[in-house]
Amino acid sequence: MHDVRELLKLGAEAERKLARRRYTLDLPGLREAHRRRSDSLATLERLRAELKKSGAGRRAGAEGPTEAERERARSLRERVQAAEADVRTVEAALREQLLRIPNLPLDEIPDGHSEKDAVEVRRGGPPIRKDVEPRHHAEIGTDLGILDTEGASRLSGARFAVLKGPGARLERALVSFLLDLHTQRNGYTEYSVPHLVTRDTMTGTGQLPKFEEDLFATSAGDRELFLIPTAEVPLTNLVARDPADEAALPLALTAATPCYRAEAGSYGRDTRGILRLHQFEKVELVRVCTPERARAELEVLVGHATDCLEELGLSYRVVVLPAGDTGFSARMTYDIEVWLPGSDAYREVSSCSDCGDFQARRAGIRYRDAAGRRRPAATLNGSALPVGRTVAALLEQGLQPDGSVRLPECLVPYTGFRWILPGGGTALTTRG
Repeated sequence: MHDVRELLKLGAEAERKLARRRYTLDLPGLREAHRRRSDSLATLERLRAELKKSGAGRRAGAEGPTEAERERARSLRERVQAAEADVRTVEAALREQLLRIPNLPLDEIPDGHSEKDAVEVRRGGPPIRKDVEPRHHAEIGTDLGILDTEGASRLSGARFAVLKGPGARLERALVSFLLDLHTQRNGYTEYSVPHLVTRDTMTGTGQLPKFEEDLFATSAGDRELFLIPTAEVPLTNLVARDPADEAALPLALTAATPCYRAEAGSYGRDTRGILRLHQFEKVELVRVCTPERARAELEVLVGHATDCLEELGLSYRVVVLPAGDTGFSARMTYDIEVWLPGSDAYREVSSCSDCGDFQARRAGIRYRDAAGRRRPAATLNGSALPVGRTVAALLEQGLQPDGSVRLPECLVPYTGFRWILPGGGTALTTRG
């Protein structure tokens, strides 16, 4: 969320920045809402001062107030209560306006509004293989006997998947490998977090109010809770209202959780296989730092996400998203895209975002600077990695001419096998 004073101070500059997102900032409406809040607060303070003054100056032992004085005090108390209610109303209206305004994109990111406008930064991993006829992961997984989308559809409908045998073991192995990588090498603290969170929690990271149709909501009695779309939501909110000292920054948090997304508006896209599911596992990274360090920390975060793909031996590229395709809460985002031979395309496997102090102002995330002052922190988040899309890449890039799949060496201690064989078998030794 924005500081309304900063937005109004920027004025036309804020309008220009948000126009790159195709968002029209209503500056006159914002000014009016800010004026109403200022006037309401001034009225409240004046009435409180009058009420306080009405009981001042009485000497000990003096006669009590007259009936007229009592009546005036009653009237003032009622007016103070009415003014307090008015302040709550106008502040809620202003907050509602601010909650719907996206973050200001950094000027360094490109213009544009779709993935076609993303700018490639670099490529990594091994060269793209040319020795095997590409096949889609859904076909590979079905032939191997480890992927059952029809069974999942009978259980839950479209966009769910069941992995079995070596496929399920591979998912579990990936989660353990990724958590070990980030906690042991990259310095993250692992958390186990709730998968159901409140409306306030979702609002703190920017999922609400704008993206409510993309969320799965639940209720039990009078309790409303939402299934998390990413561990970013509980991890980021977890550090709210408990300021860390500047010397302790950056904070680095990670968690593996299921993620639940309604994917409203995306029907017809990636319906085959496990690229776009309503439920999937993901390891998430969150970093909290000073605003001055945020841009540099974004590069650190991207490095940690690409570490995963380097270790897994997967071909990938890094792109910077254009302003119009950058997420609501982010001011800059790098997408890391893994090569999927079966689609003859790079597909996003991680988004690493610098949110500046945008989420911190919404969620109340502060730190204490060297002088002891509380200041809004900066937050960053990134996937490292989503398990389903990583499995898809491992199947497609690890496919062998005989239909088997070779897994990277780093996963063998976690899986207990190096090869997945047609029919669902596995093998540890090198095949001839």
